[in-house]
Amino acid sequence: MNVTSVDFSMEALPVRQSSTVSIGRIKPELYKQKSVDSQDGEPRPPLEACGKLSFSLRYDYEEQCLLVRILKALDLPAKDFTGTSDPYVKIYLLPDRKKKYQTRVHRKNLNPMFDETFRFAAAYDELCVRKLHFSVYDFDRFTSHDMIGEVVVDNLFELSDLSREAVVWKDIHAATMESVDLGEIMFSLCYLPTAGRMTLTVIKCRNLKAMDITGSSDPYVKVSLICDGRRLKKRKTTTKRSTLNPVYNEAIIFDIPPENVEQVSLSITVMDYDRVGHNEVIGVCYTGPDAQGLGRDHWNEMLAYPRKPITHWHALGEWPGRAASFESQGSCPSPKPPLTP
Repeated sequence: MNVTSVDFSMEALPVRQSSTVSIGRIKPELYKQKSVDSQDGEPRPPLEACGKLSFSLRYDYEEQCLLVRILKALDLPAKDFTGTSDPYVKIYLLPDRKKKYQTRVHRKNLNPMFDETFRFAAAYDELCVRKLHFSVYDFDRFTSHDMIGEVVVDNLFELSDLSREAVVWKDIHAATMESVDLGEIMFSLCYLPTAGRMTLTVIKCRNLKAMDITGSSDPYVKVSLICDGRRLKKRKTTTKRSTLNPVYNEAIIFDIPPENVEQVSLSITVMDYDRVGHNEVIGVCYTGPDAQGLGRDHWNEMLAYPRKPITHWHALGEWPGRAASFESQGSCPSPKPPLTP
């Protein structure tokens, strides 16, 4: 099956010969991506505090739901080169990751006042085995959003029985992508310079985060070709039912001329299929010349050893969600104007 485009063509195995077309002038500085750097068992330093988060908890017995009111954050670190951040908060009531909420983005503010209330349907008796996960992000128009830190509330009854609103202050701890613990994906990269063909083979995943309340997931992998911060092409694997350790061994092929191979990147997203609702992102990683850590090293190794499949495990990072740089589609565009506050 073929997916055609004026810029690239992409196909799943079996391989077909196809002509390549130059994608023209590209400005890769607009789509710098972040990836996960492998630590290879190195000891990790103590968790770093990145400000404080204030929120309140109350249980609504009539509606049988937990009311979580995110109040404000203090002393957030500056993530932008301008010396400020554009923070927002994403929240889950674990272990269910399908139901999630997100606050509004507060522009250029290290002490944002959120004052937003969210409702999680849950029986009161179940709350003793549930926990809240707050992720604080810095919004970025053109790249994946930076994770400032996280707050995890393991005991929802820490301060009260939730019959009345209880205000809580918690330290925001710096969170690496590894600490999110969404699982890992193994894939190989192989580039044939003479044919201008790149093959990404999705091999398998392990220890994926359970997205269903049953403690399992129905994962598939979506691979997107990125240029200028835009998603040019996407392709996905088959869906594996009720497993956190799926095996795929499926290849995805992109036709990319040698003169453009340093100007594109790939995002690899593991999704959870939902028959009724929306499919949910389990985790994501990036590879390309402007990725970081292992994502960049894997790409460079592929180019250094042409015609040879290069295989690595990649840790999955949390995908911040809306306004992501590669959510829009099309051919390589002109640079977008900055997003005004």
